[in-house]
Amino acid sequence: MTEKNVLKISAAVDNLDQVIGFVDGHLEENACPLKLQMQIDVAVEEIYVNIAHYAYQGTEVGDAVISLWFEDDPKAVVIEFRDSGMPFDPLAKDDPDVTLSAAERQIGGLGIYMVKKSMDDMQYQRENGENILTIRKKL
Repeated sequence: MTEKNVLKISAAVDNLDQVIGFVDGHLEENACPLKLQMQIDVAVEEIYVNIAHYAYQGTEVGDAVISLWFEDDPKAVVIEFRDSGMPFDPLAKDDPDVTLSAAERQIGGLGIYMVKKSMDDMQYQRENGENILTIRKKL
């Protein structure tokens, strides 16, 4: 494992560009193929925007901590999202039935489903009052 790169930022949608810039900068330094970078960007956007919208209810805006590191065997990028908002396990919800038409499907859940399908691994845990969501993508 390489050293962890950490970004602590106010969990506001307005900060999405900074989050994507942080992730892309490290991916580009490590010669991540553009196709994989785009998949990772979509996953990062989905997860970060969910934190910004739902983790901290009310007027209080809390922090999000994004950690990124690389593993060697197999070569992969790991991105961890932490927030101290309301407990929420996105993996506990059943996947949407994508065989149904958009009108027949329940609202919500499609973004997390896309993240699960595009990443090689996705894990959630609640520890010390924090939501910790980790994604891994082989490079």
